[in-house]
Amino acid sequence: MPRLAANLSMMFNEVPFLDRFAAAGKAGFKAVEFLFPYEYPAAELRQRLADAGLVQALFNAPPGDWGKGERGLASLPGRQAEFRDGIHKALDYATVLDCPLVHVMAGIPAGVAPVTAAALYAANLAWAGEQALAAGKRIVIEPINHRDMPGFHLNTVEQGAAVVEAIGRDRLGLQFDIYHCQVTQGDIAKRLEALMPVVAHIQIADVPARNEPGTGEIGWPYVFERIDALGYQGWVGCEYRPAGETVAGLAWRQRFGI
Repeated sequence: MPRLAANLSMMFNEVPFLDRFAAAGKAGFKAVEFLFPYEYPAAELRQRLADAGLVQALFNAPPGDWGKGERGLASLPGRQAEFRDGIHKALDYATVLDCPLVHVMAGIPAGVAPVTAAALYAANLAWAGEQALAAGKRIVIEPINHRDMPGFHLNTVEQGAAVVEAIGRDRLGLQFDIYHCQVTQGDIAKRLEALMPVVAHIQIADVPARNEPGTGEIGWPYVFERIDALGYQGWVGCEYRPAGETVAGLAWRQRFGI
């Protein structure tokens, strides 16, 4: 069955962030992911991982000014230098944390011509992919639905897969978020089947409320069976908001035999 990674930005919010590593390990997880590590020294995070017997599956590159609504710089004009500085910083953290994947958010290019945003996005990702390859890492990109993040540059899994193929699978991979795919497009199983060769990371949450699997409309037993049948070997990030207390909500793992 799928190997689960706890998302520490969303789960175990009952305790401070640095204590969530131990909480995840105690709950039976073997890996974690989160949004951004940059508030903490990389060495401190590496120690928390080691103490809890965890591996780091994924985190995000700097997104710009999150508090002002920025959600990535890759498609924004005039931000190339900041984008490159952020990639260098992310890869430095990835090296210390022994993390193979860094998610680069596409951004919300408000008021930018689509052709301009697309050209910037491709150029920035091509550069970032080269840096990641040299560091022994891989960049991943994630389509995000426009209900949760209006105007986000990358919207469908097919668009993401096309970018991966254009730049190269050794440099870039698709982060297939089942929640976002269901909201935007649906037909999850067929899309997983078609795009699995470029999928580097999978994330899960139920629709519509982005809570635990089993709280919404998605047929999880079939989805998990298909992930296995398609031979996916990576981590499955639990990027959901617990409907209640995190540990109590983990009963879904037993329900679905994971």
